[in-house]
Amino acid sequence: MVNEEPNPEEERNDSPAQEPAFQVDASHPSVSIHPSVSIHPSVSIHPSVSAQPSSSAHPSTFAQPSQPSTLCPEDSVIKVSKRRWAVVLVFSCYSMCNAFQWIQYGSINNIFMTFYGVSAFAIDWLSMCYMLTYIPLLLPVAWLLEKFGLRTIAITGSALNCLGAWVKLGSLQPHLFPVTMLGQVICSVAQVFILGMPSRIASVWFGANEVSTACSVAVFGNQLGIAIGFLVPPVLVPNTEDKDQLAYHISIMFYIIGGVATLLFILVIIVFKEKPKYAPSRAQSLSYALAATDSSYLSSIARLFKNLNFVLLVITYGLNAGAFYALSTLLNRMVILHYPGEEVNAGRIGLTIVIAGMIGAMISGIWLDRSKTYKETTLVVYIMTLVGMVVYTFTLDLKHLWIVFVTAGTLGFFMTGYLPLGFEFAVELTYPESEGVSSGLLNVSAQVFGIIFTISQGQIIDHYGTMPGNIFLCVFLALGAVLTAFIKADLRRQKANKDLPETKVPEEEEEESNTSKAPTVLSEDHF
Repeated sequence: MVNEEPNPEEERNDSPAQEPAFQVDASHPSVSIHPSVSIHPSVSIHPSVSAQPSSSAHPSTFAQPSQPSTLCPEDSVIKVSKRRWAVVLVFSCYSMCNAFQWIQYGSINNIFMTFYGVSAFAIDWLSMCYMLTYIPLLLPVAWLLEKFGLRTIAITGSALNCLGAWVKLGSLQPHLFPVTMLGQVICSVAQVFILGMPSRIASVWFGANEVSTACSVAVFGNQLGIAIGFLVPPVLVPNTEDKDQLAYHISIMFYIIGGVATLLFILVIIVFKEKPKYAPSRAQSLSYALAATDSSYLSSIARLFKNLNFVLLVITYGLNAGAFYALSTLLNRMVILHYPGEEVNAGRIGLTIVIAGMIGAMISGIWLDRSKTYKETTLVVYIMTLVGMVVYTFTLDLKHLWIVFVTAGTLGFFMTGYLPLGFEFAVELTYPESEGVSSGLLNVSAQVFGIIFTISQGQIIDHYGTMPGNIFLCVFLALGAVLTAFIKADLRRQKANKDLPETKVPEEEEEESNTSKAPTVLSEDHF
């Protein structure tokens, strides 16, 4: 057992004087603590038990009856921190930088083919390596998130993103394609430390009526990076046969992104904190307060896969996000086939898709915070994504670019707007399991389907044209919409927020905890 002794002076200064300690009553049917768990004022306890008994919950998720325990006031006080918006905005910015580096090659696919003298499929792998790298690294990184916490993962992700950006500056010669691939692989590893963070940051830092909006803001940065990745490379790197000129223009793009990545790395070190001093919501307060007898990392994953609603969401999210990845990677190729010489407009169409999606994501997040209609909103957005994809498929070759802009924007509003919905719905279905694990599994599904769809659609386009390739995606989006209809709205986090008592803290109280350690999980299974 780990025993951490508190500083008595710190306890007197940090605890609200007039607030009583929150008592956990063992007689209450919905909350129980295992006898072997010692609740110490200086230790935060990570959740692995369900707040409410449910027929769908795994038996091991419930703790055994025990004696009452007393939590310190810091664990029971509910208060949002003023720092929360700075944290989510800094995260959003370095996520944006990483997403830009994902799509910067695909948005000018034909230009990089000319510069490096490689095939379109080789350039596609500069995007697909992001998807491939994520799959084997998800579980180790999710474990690191649980072990070391948000701050460590944020610093590692931004550092790798910065390193990859500078490595690419060593690839400014036509024969150095392997070097640019190395830099891109480093950035793809950084992505593993980024994609699973939005729902975790939202839960740890934001109140019950802000979590969906905060998650949308966190995802917003990734989408904005993709949008800039469609817009900026065609402007900075013109299509010319002179490879010296190409090298010069590519170097400008690489230097800009390297400088931005370095600045953001410094900001992460300064701004990012592990968690606020007080829990921002009742559900988060409970997650600090409870530890289960079966709280190991692998058992958490096993419970998630026994949750049928979550498994269905993993599949449907992967189908939707995978279709988006394939569409983004192959957009330049599809547009150039129908509109030769329109590289800049191809980038603008991609920009339109993502900007519309960012608006859709923000509207969806605000709507969820107000209505809590997770199932209904997700299903409607999925069906509209399918409709948008069908319309885009049959209007791409009409020889009118303005029509493509309109249909692509409509598609993006729903397809990209769906992404934060999936994260938040997953947290609701799996509470109180780790947000990092649930969102990570969603992203693994997205990467797997993204690789399959990108390779398959690329081959279909090369052999049969763009329409059969897009119809291929329509079929799988239709399947995803049907499966979404079978997901039950088991909103466990909402139940926890309603059932737990709330304790307010005065405004003048100190807000943040500067600790860089993850909440400690005290369970005999871990020692």
